[in-house]
Amino acid sequence: MCGRFSLIATWQSLLDAMKAEPLVQYTARYNIAPSQPVLLLRRNASTGSREFAHALWGFLPSWAGEKPVKPLINARSETAATKPAFRTAFRRRRCLVPATGFYEWKAEAGKRNPWYFRMRDGGLFAFAGLWETSVSPDGGEFDTCTILTTSPNELVAAVHDRMPCILPPESWPAWLGTGEEPVGAGEIAAIQSLLGPFPAGPMIGTRVSAAVNSATAEGPGCIAPPGPKTPPLPL
Repeated sequence: MCGRFSLIATWQSLLDAMKAEPLVQYTARYNIAPSQPVLLLRRNASTGSREFAHALWGFLPSWAGEKPVKPLINARSETAATKPAFRTAFRRRRCLVPATGFYEWKAEAGKRNPWYFRMRDGGLFAFAGLWETSVSPDGGEFDTCTILTTSPNELVAAVHDRMPCILPPESWPAWLGTGEEPVGAGEIAAIQSLLGPFPAGPMIGTRVSAAVNSATAEGPGCIAPPGPKTPPLPL
């Protein structure tokens, strides 16, 4: 699964890498947690252009207003195209979730210790995601999103049995699509083929401070080496 991640790139590096206009505000974060707003990149169905947007991390299907549904922070890449909760979004509302690292927890000596995975060069990358628009009880609209997961590469496998789907830049156009719904099974299969585990070679994983165990922790201490316990900084 993917339950926490970081995005500490500069705003200009995001604009340069993802080829989109700065239509929303951005704040670097070391510890992005479920239910919080996340930055995503999607295709505008009307204009075909790439646009940044914010969505709450925890996907609500389009029919969620009719019955209580637990927000879904992850979707399995193997079944997202056919699972009722995700299949419409898989066809029409795919997105990229930019990140600079993600956390997983490993049971060691009776404790769950956090590990931080990133690119060796410290660079920006992107998760495959899905988004949906929901209607609140007062009639307002808000967007939610989920991050797709896959089987782990050999690096992440030492800590967890799943990892987020990281898409290389050359796959971004195919994943974002044109904003139009794919009409054939072949197109869906081609999109799904993008979702295998990212190679381990360009990545590195390190144990980090237990400060990140708190969803309210923020700041460089979240990715610092393990050490004396320090109180988390407020958001």
